[in-house]
Amino acid sequence: MFSKLTAALFIATGLTPLAAVESKRPNIVVILCDDLGYGDLECYGHPHIKTPHLNRMADEGIRFTDFYSAAPVCSPSRVGLLTGRSPNRAGIYDFIPGGRNIYMQASEVTFPQLLQKAGYATCMSGKWHCNGKFNSGSQPQPDAAGFDHWFGTQNNASPSHENPNNFVRNGEKVGKLEGYSCQLVADEALNWLSKQQESEPEQPFFMYVAFHEPHEPVASPKELVEQYKDVSKNEDEAQYFANVANVDAAVGKVLAALKEKGLDENTLVIFTSDNGPETLKRYSRAQRSYGVADPLRGMKLWTTEAGFRVAGIMRWPSKIAAGQTVKHPVSSLDFFPTFCDLSGIEPPTDLQLDGTNFLPALENKPLQRKHPLLWVFYNAINERRVAMRDGDWKVMAKLNIGKYVTVTTDDEELVKSATLSDFQLFLMTDDIGESNDLSKNHPEKLEELKQRLEVQYRELVDDSHIWESKK
Repeated sequence: MFSKLTAALFIATGLTPLAAVESKRPNIVVILCDDLGYGDLECYGHPHIKTPHLNRMADEGIRFTDFYSAAPVCSPSRVGLLTGRSPNRAGIYDFIPGGRNIYMQASEVTFPQLLQKAGYATCMSGKWHCNGKFNSGSQPQPDAAGFDHWFGTQNNASPSHENPNNFVRNGEKVGKLEGYSCQLVADEALNWLSKQQESEPEQPFFMYVAFHEPHEPVASPKELVEQYKDVSKNEDEAQYFANVANVDAAVGKVLAALKEKGLDENTLVIFTSDNGPETLKRYSRAQRSYGVADPLRGMKLWTTEAGFRVAGIMRWPSKIAAGQTVKHPVSSLDFFPTFCDLSGIEPPTDLQLDGTNFLPALENKPLQRKHPLLWVFYNAINERRVAMRDGDWKVMAKLNIGKYVTVTTDDEELVKSATLSDFQLFLMTDDIGESNDLSKNHPEKLEELKQRLEVQYRELVDDSHIWESKK
């Protein structure tokens, strides 16, 4: 049975009788980009990149101004999305290099697992990046996370987005493919959907469509690149602009297919990114990283807003009123409890979830959070590696320890004894760019949030997975 919150939402919209809602659970599609900047879409203010399909998706649903990923970098962000928990709890603190013995363990509960058990057909297509040893029996693979069908890569499409050769389908290497990654990923998901609908048309489905774009190495269709040469500084920037435009085209393909199959009315589609944009030339292959986070401060790998405040667009014609702009903070951590509610699932009672049900936001109402949104990123580029968003406020703090890409038993004592200091305070409703530290202007609010942050930080650190040292 659906929760009272879900039922209230449906009744309030006046779009679907409650009896019909209870008999037909919604389909769910999550479309995730890689390193897409907050300001990279036309509907988020980019002056040059054209994204007509995402513009229309926002016009027909909700554009969120304060949407957050679970981390400011790829692997932990994806683990957080799937588990509804801070990725630190799973021991995923930073991106996972290929071959590394770091992975999302089989003991982690994911919402695709629960959807699968509840009768949903499930498909993952695109970038995985939740383990180091991809397609190896030594670590859990996407099927262990609850996907009936999976098609993807460990990390980036290689050698680039154009004609990649490193995809694996259900454990079998595919070889060289012709085309561009986001189109190939969309095509795979839609081919799976066609077969699923032919065999079980009444079965609800979940699709996780995880594009590699616009992460480096960037490669884009020539005809799109040509369209941006007149508004770009150089060929590399034109390639980046075209890369985002190609993502938009792939999203349009997914939305058109849902409509053609008569599925779009009862399908919740979410578009977002795993983190903020890469910094141009931060590493040798980042020659085309022209993403922008305007008007936010920082970039990917920062705990300022640009690291994890990302585009968030939702469309669900039968349940979401069109043309909304919603400012209430929503996180990818909220997917787990919301999808459980929508599908009539009770999450395990002993599971510490860090997200909350986002359904009130679909009516532009604030969420009721038991815990503020918290990020602890030990390898952040900026000085303050701990950040917490609590309502309209954000507080940040320094740590008195060095940087870590993971935490092992060698580091455990030092990491767990680390203390917070040098707090900053920002009112996010007035200062999206975090330019005005209000810690001295609002000492009582600072003290309140410092105490809350200390409690939330300590609980997370004590519950974070520690890997065994190899020494």
